[in-house]
Amino acid sequence: MRRKLAAGNWKMNGTSAALSELEALARNFPSSDIDILICPPATLLHRAAGIVRETSVSVGGQDCHAAASGAHTGDISADMLVDAGASAVIVGHSERREDHGEQNETVRAKASAAMGAGIKAIVCVGESLEQRETSKTLDVIADQIEGSIPDQSTGDNLVVAYEPIWAIGTGKVPSLSDIQEVHDFIRTLLDQRFGKETAESVPLLYGGSVKPDNASDIFGVPNVDGALVGGASLKASDFSDIVKALEAA
Repeated sequence: MRRKLAAGNWKMNGTSAALSELEALARNFPSSDIDILICPPATLLHRAAGIVRETSVSVGGQDCHAAASGAHTGDISADMLVDAGASAVIVGHSERREDHGEQNETVRAKASAAMGAGIKAIVCVGESLEQRETSKTLDVIADQIEGSIPDQSTGDNLVVAYEPIWAIGTGKVPSLSDIQEVHDFIRTLLDQRFGKETAESVPLLYGGSVKPDNASDIFGVPNVDGALVGGASLKASDFSDIVKALEAA
């Protein structure tokens, strides 16, 4: 059985003072039946790992380089994330694809590096508003799934997050039927490529303006195993409500 996952992506937010929110979250969930993950800025990762030790909360990175080491100024390898205490890393987020021009091939290499280092790769996929409005959503998702997910993927090292670009940070959320259509489609693609056993073991997350007031409805959608949460993960109170909604789903 695949485990549910509530993952928080702090993005480029948070200095040392923000660690108090992580402390509060850890206090709220000394144990849980689901997986809880916070991906803080790299500058906070090592300290964050110490804060959540021996709780149900874990920490991850927001990106990694495909290479294990080398002349890549400003980049962080998957092994470095592991050394800092990470158990997972987000790759292929739309903001990386758009702001840094990352293509599927790059995302795939990063995901492969993460898996090789022994941490989960949370591979993000999602369409733009223009692609949604021109009925290209499933074509875009199929291309990203095929191009971004490594061949060595399993239910133990892969998480897929569907994040429609037009819903990230905008307050706009696809209809529940739209979310189900894409998540069902992703599950089918994984089945066709990896077989039913692996496909059924990979958690599928929804991301894009997930908040305490809509989380329960989203988590009630078939094939939604959790969420990748942006802004609402910055406050322990907001993220705790989302975690509780997933626990109850």
